[in-house]
Amino acid sequence: MQVVSMVLSLLCGVALFLFGMSLMGDGLKRVAGNKLETFLYKMTNTPLKGILLGAGVTSVIQSSSATTVMVIGFVNSGMMKLHQAIAITLGANIGTSITGWILCLSYIEGSAGIAKLLSSATISAIAAIAGILCRMLSKRSVYKNIGNILLGFAVLMVGMQTMSAAVSPLKDSKAFTQAVTMFANPFLGILLGIVMTAILQSASASIGIVQALSVTGALTFATAFPVILGIGVGAAGPVMLSAIGANKNGKRTALAYLLENVFGMLLWAIGFYALNAVFSFSFMHMTVNPMLIALINSVVRIVTAIILFPFIKAMEKLLMLLVKDSAEDLEDIADSADFDLLEERLLPLPAVALGQVERVVYGMTKKVRKNVGRALNLIHEFTQKKYEKVQRKEDLIDKYESKTGEYLIQLTKQQMNSQQTRKATMLLRVIGDLERIGDYASNVARMTNEINDQNITFSEDAQRDLNIVIEATRDMVNSTMKAYQEHDLQTAMRTKPSSAALANLCEILKARHIGRLSRGECNLTQGTAYTELLNSFERIASHCVAVSGAVRREYQANPDIHVHSAKAYELSEQQYQEIFDAFMAKYDVLSSEERPLSVEDEDVE
Repeated sequence: MQVVSMVLSLLCGVALFLFGMSLMGDGLKRVAGNKLETFLYKMTNTPLKGILLGAGVTSVIQSSSATTVMVIGFVNSGMMKLHQAIAITLGANIGTSITGWILCLSYIEGSAGIAKLLSSATISAIAAIAGILCRMLSKRSVYKNIGNILLGFAVLMVGMQTMSAAVSPLKDSKAFTQAVTMFANPFLGILLGIVMTAILQSASASIGIVQALSVTGALTFATAFPVILGIGVGAAGPVMLSAIGANKNGKRTALAYLLENVFGMLLWAIGFYALNAVFSFSFMHMTVNPMLIALINSVVRIVTAIILFPFIKAMEKLLMLLVKDSAEDLEDIADSADFDLLEERLLPLPAVALGQVERVVYGMTKKVRKNVGRALNLIHEFTQKKYEKVQRKEDLIDKYESKTGEYLIQLTKQQMNSQQTRKATMLLRVIGDLERIGDYASNVARMTNEINDQNITFSEDAQRDLNIVIEATRDMVNSTMKAYQEHDLQTAMRTKPSSAALANLCEILKARHIGRLSRGECNLTQGTAYTELLNSFERIASHCVAVSGAVRREYQANPDIHVHSAKAYELSEQQYQEIFDAFMAKYDVLSSEERPLSVEDEDVE
């Protein structure tokens, strides 16, 4: 029964560990955005800075695994590059050796107070208290998200403590301690270190056990050294576990941590024992104490980092070979290629920089059009994979807005003429409207996910009406993006009356659906989902008008008129009404049999 209880506690710790990692990662992505990405890039833009940052963070939280888990979260969300992560994990290996020195305080005149104050339990408790206070007392979402980060970190640490506590009875087992002292054989000693740390899920805990055993006076250098080498490799266990569900770069980061420790172990094992075979070191049978254990651990980690430091780029290439990109990953990489156009060295040349921004915005319109098409298609053919693709591409659209917006803001600080300033302002508004269209497309996808989860079905009349407005929305987005890409004034001028017609169509469909509700043909749950979809279509159309306004702005006789209040090239009242009536006639009379459910370019999927 004790074994069963130990296994259940261990699995409980794993569950808490994974949940904490997920909660912390989600909070980081929501609260940090581009600011944290910029900070991390500046802090890790050289390998040396990355190693120092990794060592510093790990020294504070006393867990190289937790540091690496956070780095995996950053890499997974795109906020950190792989080579930066490799440098940080090298530093994390150094930082984790600090715990051994802190634990030495326990053996100085029996004092354990300072060590306890610096324990992971204390840190996680402080993080949990601070996190719940942020959640309960703050009304701003940014502080609530910070609370989620702190709570996620606390849960992660509690999960690690739970895993360690589950197997803590092994520390008091005489058979277990005797087995440790018997492993003077290098191969068996390394194997023991790996297995022990993999079970305890903590290199610090394993070092603590070795230090505790050294107090008995039965532990020699020959026994302790190979165990310490194995502990580094075993510490990669929870890190590899944290990579479950991560993207390719997240998996590469976890593998980097493992390879660093494996390489370090092999370098020390081959080099040290080869030298010992030649020179027969006299200190091999010397009795070790807790401080010497901490020293050996630190020297191994620091020297390993120094040796591997010049090979960070080579390790990155090796990881790319070991974990290859799928076709989907390559597509995401290609999608992000536009960001390379935003070259900071072009900022002193506003005319050139604005041209680069226009090319990026052109790419953004293509991404938005495709993702709206994907979201609309989900209503007719929902799959989890396609839903996740919509959300992934929405993250990409958000990145377009944040990176391009930041670049334009930096550009406005340069010396520009009035025309260039107006152009930069217009582009800022366009990317904002494009991002909002992407948001509402994501909202449509989210609603289809809920409809699928709750098995919501609409009546035949409701579905026929919905098919009509889906195609009207698709047409609206396609024509708007085409007008912007081709600077087509005629098409852009048709957007405003068409948007008004689409909004009118949505109101008519809402009224029809209320009639079905009153007749009992649909229930409230169906009505809520139906109305939410129609509202999203209306908002998409509204932002399409704003995007098309940028095209009208280019043809204005008076360039000082604001984009959204432009009067130049306005339609006459008769022209406006004709376009409005034509749009209503085109979509109000079609049945689902007369129009295909999905009309899109071949490259949407």
